[in-house]
Amino acid sequence: MPKTVNPASEYVDNVTDTVQSFWHGLSITLSYMLRRPITTQYPDRTELRVRDTLPPRYRGFLEVDAAICTGCQACERACPIGCIQITLEKDPANPKQRVVTQFDIDEAKCMFCGLCVEPCPTGSIQHTREFEGAQRSVRNLTIRWAEPEFPVYKVAKGAEYFPRVTLGSLVRAKFDARPWHAPGPEYLPPEPPSAKAAEPAPKPPPAKAAATAPTVPAAKPADVVKAAAEAAPPAEAAVPPAPAVIAPTAAPAAPTPADGQKA
Repeated sequence: MPKTVNPASEYVDNVTDTVQSFWHGLSITLSYMLRRPITTQYPDRTELRVRDTLPPRYRGFLEVDAAICTGCQACERACPIGCIQITLEKDPANPKQRVVTQFDIDEAKCMFCGLCVEPCPTGSIQHTREFEGAQRSVRNLTIRWAEPEFPVYKVAKGAEYFPRVTLGSLVRAKFDARPWHAPGPEYLPPEPPSAKAAEPAPKPPPAKAAATAPTVPAAKPADVVKAAAEAAPPAEAAVPPAPAVIAPTAAPAAPTPADGQKA
């Protein structure tokens, strides 16, 4: 026999559960109102620097050591979102020497995947432990490592060690040299190479007419033939050629009687 449920008893149980759950959540909230605040004021009152508490393989801002950069552009090709842009040119004083005239990294666009670090043959580009780089203008997060331009590094045969500056010192110097509230530059962050290749070539502007002349509607072929026939001069009547006149030939002369013969 099925058990019957009293509607009034069920209603009272639901109200009781609602009040208990509401009071349980509210009691936790009210308990924190009577406690001492535990908010940590960053970065003034931290016991250790936040950089010292980061994990060993933390990926911060990218840094480029121009002294050992070979200009191979492997990092630019490996970047999946095109936030690295490198330009190489020949040195006017020494055509055999190449120089890096542009090495821009858009730190605001970087997704810190580390794919650009792996193919670097000398370890010139590395992720640092720096993350404090707040700027009022997002364009200030595009760091230009080729200012001034630098020659490419030639790797010695059999070299296994490449001298590098202290990791993080170069990118920290870049941020310290620019105030956080500095206005952004006029240039835009570099565009991805794929976007440039997809842009169609600009079409040449159409040639302007030398003078504004009224347009003449195109004539039909029959009208063109009729107009040409009317404009042509009248043809002269054909004159038959005169018959050839044959001059009469002279009659042969009568023979004269020989001497000693009678007439």
